[in-house]
Amino acid sequence: MLSRPLLTALIAGLVSATGFAPLGLWPVTLLAFAILLWLTWSAPTRKAVLLRGWVFGVGHFTVGNNWIQHAFDFQDKMPPVLGYFAVVLLALYLAIYPAFAMGLAWRLSHALKRRDGGTGPDLAFVFAAAASWIVTEYLRGVLFTGYPWNPLGVIWLPTPIAQFAAWIGTYALSGITVLVAGLLLLAARRHYRPLLIGAPLLLALALLRGGLAPTPTTPDPTAPRVRVVQPNIGQEGVGEPDYPERVLVKLLEWSGRPGAAPRLLVWPEGTVNYYVEDGYADPRFYGRADPVWVRTRIAAKLGPKDMALIGGTALFFGPDARVNGAGNSVWSLDSAGTLGQRYDKAHLVPYGEYLPMRTLLAPLGLARLVMGEVDFVPGPGPRAIELPGFGKAGIQICYEIIFSGQVVDRGNRPDFLFNPSNDAWFGKWGPPQHLAQARLRAIEEGLPILRSTPTGISAVIDAEGRLLESIPHGQEGAIELALPRPLPPTPFARLGNWLAFLVAGALYLFAIAFRRRAR
Repeated sequence: MLSRPLLTALIAGLVSATGFAPLGLWPVTLLAFAILLWLTWSAPTRKAVLLRGWVFGVGHFTVGNNWIQHAFDFQDKMPPVLGYFAVVLLALYLAIYPAFAMGLAWRLSHALKRRDGGTGPDLAFVFAAAASWIVTEYLRGVLFTGYPWNPLGVIWLPTPIAQFAAWIGTYALSGITVLVAGLLLLAARRHYRPLLIGAPLLLALALLRGGLAPTPTTPDPTAPRVRVVQPNIGQEGVGEPDYPERVLVKLLEWSGRPGAAPRLLVWPEGTVNYYVEDGYADPRFYGRADPVWVRTRIAAKLGPKDMALIGGTALFFGPDARVNGAGNSVWSLDSAGTLGQRYDKAHLVPYGEYLPMRTLLAPLGLARLVMGEVDFVPGPGPRAIELPGFGKAGIQICYEIIFSGQVVDRGNRPDFLFNPSNDAWFGKWGPPQHLAQARLRAIEEGLPILRSTPTGISAVIDAEGRLLESIPHGQEGAIELALPRPLPPTPFARLGNWLAFLVAGALYLFAIAFRRRAR
């Protein structure tokens, strides 16, 4: 049986995840984190506070990542029931980070209680907790390939507070979230002044972001346009012989016709199930279709000034002409059917797109987790692809878009980001959460984002993170509108996650200052 504090921590952790999409109950998340902070302050020992933070994290990440189970529904080699165990096992690991954050905050709170007789948490403790959350959430995003899904700051998207991401980034925004929860805790203990001063100040600073917005102008009918296609074909039947043709026909059906303005056609991740590159040594790879024939069919949907960004698989060969890897890739394609630059996904999904330590884990049967016989090979990282008439496109395939500070080539800033994805794996909770994190990247970088997925949610996002238009999950269709313009580089676009460390350092300094004042 769990003790009362641990049971409270578990329940608070479970309900805290309701602040994320699709529920969006962000006030509940703030209250749940206020409870976590109280449990941290009142913990009698270091072991107790670490256990309380860990139990909270188990509940938080189990609910927030429940969509992962759905990915196992498409694994013929693995029973779907294992998906539930995968969600819990992942939560058991991820919970280490909130435990560590609360442990760091508790060290200061423990010293303060000896000085002030244990009258309760104060601003020093709240500042320390907020700073510690920034540090540990950043570590969650980078250690062991990183898994920054559902950063705490994403709950602010329905509010102007989300615009802080342009100034300080997502990780620091998550620290601000803990700070607000701490102010609520202090208010509950009749310390109202910090909340009455802090909340309006945060809101006023967030609204300053509106000054960076471009002045609305009359749409130019000759300006470049974008067409985002969502075929609504999932993973069902992926192994059937007619699957590649069925998907291609549906993509072409929704690709529309050329117009007066140049048009950029964008398709989802990996939906061209034929090889499109020439020059593979073994002609058997082209058994299903000639790549020239495939490219010509796509190019027929393009006008003279149109271009397309299409997703498929590239093959890599060793010296013996044998396949030694594959690329999850995006190519540009012009109206003549000529392939342009290629982007290869750099941040691959372990156990999904490749098997780590294959020589050790494959004999244990874990190769069944990987869809193909050959591992995907990571590309070199963020880059901008030149698209004549449309500017430079930054490419981030699928969950690459969730990595704050890692989506743009700083030396060659793009004009927009293209985020093709396959969210058919993600159940009902995953797609809206994925979209929300893409919107944070738009705010951070000041860049519009085009999202195209097979089953949704496809969208066009402006440079302030607003949804200009979207296609709901489970529907087929297309979006066509003017290509949004970028904003000037934001502070985060210039400095990246150094800003998160600056904010964390400032909060720690405030905590130390209040600690000395308490003495």
